[in-house]
This record gives sequence, structure tokens and C-alpha cells, in this order.
Amino acid sequence: MSSRIDINNITDPPADDETRPKRRPPWIKVRAPSGETYEMVRHLMRNKALNTVCEEALCPNIGECWGAGTSTFLMLGDTCTRSCGFCDIKTGRPAAIDWQEPNRIAEAVRRMNLRHVVITSVNRDERKDGGAPIFAMVIRRIRQVHPGCSIEVLIPDFKGNEEALKIVMDAQPEILNHNVETVPRLFRKVQPQDRYEWARATLCNARAMDPLVLTKSGIMVGLGETFDEVVEVMRDLVSWGVSILTIGQYLQPSRQHLPIERYYTPEEFDQLKQIGYELGFKWVESGPLVRSSYRAAEQVRELSKLDYIHLREA
Repeated sequence: MSSRIDINNITDPPADDETRPKRRPPWIKVRAPSGETYEMVRHLMRNKALNTVCEEALCPNIGECWGAGTSTFLMLGDTCTRSCGFCDIKTGRPAAIDWQEPNRIAEAVRRMNLRHVVITSVNRDERKDGGAPIFAMVIRRIRQVHPGCSIEVLIPDFKGNEEALKIVMDAQPEILNHNVETVPRLFRKVQPQDRYEWARATLCNARAMDPLVLTKSGIMVGLGETFDEVVEVMRDLVSWGVSILTIGQYLQPSRQHLPIERYYTPEEFDQLKQIGYELGFKWVESGPLVRSSYRAAEQVRELSKLDYIHLREA
């Protein structure tokens, strides 16, 4: 399992040409993770033999989130069947599914006394159902042992398989998240085994299957897309019924990953946030270090006040 979590110590790889940025700008900087709560969460993850996307995907916000007692649980192992050019999770042949994993995650959620939890997974394309039953199991188990906790699942596209998606939706998560990640023109380059059409099907079908669910998606910038292309994807997401949007800067995990084409400025992120609200999103997180689960608990608290979140019962 990866433990490389301090992005301030990652050396920027040399630019391949004069158009690519050579230095990380001053606004891309986070504090090293530390503190009593951070150590408690880290110990709990190791003690329960759990994976987190915070570690596996090299998230820059691990110190802030773990320090606040929140975490994004990564299910179905630490090996993905897809080879996206931006992701630090390893690619390969996954191990057998651990059917006890939902029980351990639910117990960790109870121990942490979470009011909101985010659950995600690697892709398991070797299975027709993509591992969907594990999502349903963990949703139901959390509701049994820790009622009142809202649940957000960040799911794969299941290759557009409606039956697999229905397994998840029948368990009624409060928030269904699937990231488009990039603009249609760059899909083949950035995530070659994914399809924009599968993302559309996932998000549209989720709302059709459960009108009470809030859908959410995320975009990375800095991979070669234009500003206008980002706005077009935002328009698509609104037309698909997506309520919550996250926009963050792509950061290259290693020399083997896709290069950063450019860094967006904080002002550009603010502009995208304003455009997002004008387009009709109920919540927009837009900033250099924003990731899918960033401030997820705060989103739920605020949206609950507006009666957008409908808590489900076990």
C-alpha cells in the first residue's frame, strides 16, 4: 500500500516542451499530515486492514481530512483493472473479493462516529457486476450499526451496466458520485478503458432509479483541455441531473503518469465555481487541491438545511 502522502516533497518532473509548466505554483502547497486525530484514523485503518483512497490515490488533503476525523474508504482491494493515466492506484490482477470488508468498514465508521461517510472502490472489470454487491452490502451494514450516518458512494461506471447500477441504487445511498474526470476529447488519452457515454448512463440512470438521490461528479483540469471544454462538460452534467460538482487541479503522481499541461489559477477556479452555480448546480467545490471527497461532510450539512438530502433508514 502506498504511503506517499506529502505532495510538498514530490519533485516536479521536467517539462517535455516549452509550453508545459516547469515549476509548481505557490498555491499548490499543503501542510504535512500530523496530529492526534490523524494518528487515530491512521491506526484504525491499519488495525481494521482497510484501504483508503486518501493513501492509494495520493490525495493532497489527507492531513486536513484525517485530522478532522474523516476518510474515504477504498473497497474491493488496492489493485485496479484499469490503467488511467492520472491515477496512482496500481493496475493489475485483483485478489479475490473479501466479503467481510463491508463489516470492517461499518465498524470503523461506528468507531469514528461519522455523520457522513464516503465509500469508493477500484474497478473490478473481471466481474460482470463490477463489484456492485459490495457497495450494497456496505451501505446496508453501515445503516445497521451506525444509523443516522449519511452515505456517499463514489462508484465505477460498471461499463454502463444498468443491472449492476441497480444493485447499488436499491440500497439507497444519499449521494451517488461518479467522476467524469476529463472532457470527452481527452477520454481515450486520460482513461482509455472508460467511455463518456458510460458516465452519462451511470449518472442519468441513477436519478431515474431513485429520484431522491443526489448525484455528484468531478472534473480534473490541467490535462490539456480548454476552459470552454470544461464549461461544456459542466453543462452536460447539469442536463444529466447532477447536483454537486467538484473541480480540482491534476497533479502528476510520478514520471510514468500523464504530464501537467498547465496550472489553473485560483481566479480561474473561482470563475468555474461561479459558472457552476449559474448553470444550476446546488453545490460546487472548485480549487487547486479539491478532490472528489473534499469537504463532503460539510456539503451534506449545508444541503440538508435546504432539504436536498433525504436521510434513509435501515
